Amino acid sequence: MVTLTYASITARKAIRYGIYFIIFLIIGRIMLNGAISLYKKVFPPAPEPPTVAFGKLPKLPFPEKTKLNLNFTLETVEGNIPSFDAKANVYFMPRKSANLLSLDYTKEIAKKLGYTSDPQQVSDSVYKFNHKTSSAQLEADIITGAFSISFDLNADPTPILVKPNPPEVSAGTVRSFLSNANLLAADLNGDVTHQYLKTQAGSFIPAVALSDSNIVRIDLFRKKYNELPIVSNTPDKSNVWFMVSGIKEKGKDIIAGEYHYFPVDETQKATYPIKTGDQAWQEFTGGNYYPASYGLTAEGDNIKIRKIYLAYYDPGVYTEFFQPVYVFEGDKDFKAYVPAVTSDYYGE
Repeated sequence: MVTLTYASITARKAIRYGIYFIIFLIIGRIMLNGAISLYKKVFPPAPEPPTVAFGKLPKLPFPEKTKLNLNFTLETVEGNIPSFDAKANVYFMPRKSANLLSLDYTKEIAKKLGYTSDPQQVSDSVYKFNHKTSSAQLEADIITGAFSISFDLNADPTPILVKPNPPEVSAGTVRSFLSNANLLAADLNGDVTHQYLKTQAGSFIPAVALSDSNIVRIDLFRKKYNELPIVSNTPDKSNVWFMVSGIKEKGKDIIAGEYHYFPVDETQKATYPIKTGDQAWQEFTGGNYYPASYGLTAEGDNIKIRKIYLAYYDPGVYTEFFQPVYVFEGDKDFKAYVPAVTSDYYGE
């Protein structure tokens, strides 16, 4: 007959060996995971090859710009050319097609922005609208959707006679202005920069502070893609910008600006091989770059390059794909771009 004492001893043994078994499983799992991690570190799996699903890409539409004969010296914080991933995403940018309703659609957009006059045709695709209560004008391209705003300050100087609002208020004015016409795109939620401007000899020049300014310029940038910043043809300037006065009256609050926005379809992307930092440097020093800015440089100057990084290039005109570039920043406000995708994947 099994006694209570024997049953108790057996139960304690079962519990003890059960605990040992659980500890063995935990330790074994830790050791197995460690062995797998070490193996992957010593023998990493081959990276997936770029998909290059879009085939050959069109060359980036850099505008024509005179390049100076400059010399370059590498002086980055790291002391060398940084390392970059071997591939990067390229995104599809859908084209807006023209149709018989393009003008009607543009009229509706202009109306929501406060421009209700009958349009005047400027060219095959560009129409001009007058504001209903001010001397502001809007010129819009019915095919691309891009538009610009101007204001006749000679006819009505009141917008520059009032102290402008702080930048955050001016930015809110711009967002509200675009939202009224459903033009505040979801990816226009990146950096928002401002610049104080004052009038001098009939033009606007930078001002040192809000108290010294007549107008505040607001630039709305796209969000980062793959943690990479966005660059345009003009460094530190966006393709969506507006000059905002201190007047709250519609038609006099925004007196100038441009909206050159083309959507990016994040659901349609492909990976492409990109040049190494060394390859991009060789191309750059060989003179194959777009000079976005060269500040106070002169022929023959030696420019020290302080920073090299990847960014997405937003040209402000329609291009079929949103592509990365190498950015080279140096002294004297120098900044230049080199296409990042390897040359084999660019068409004619």
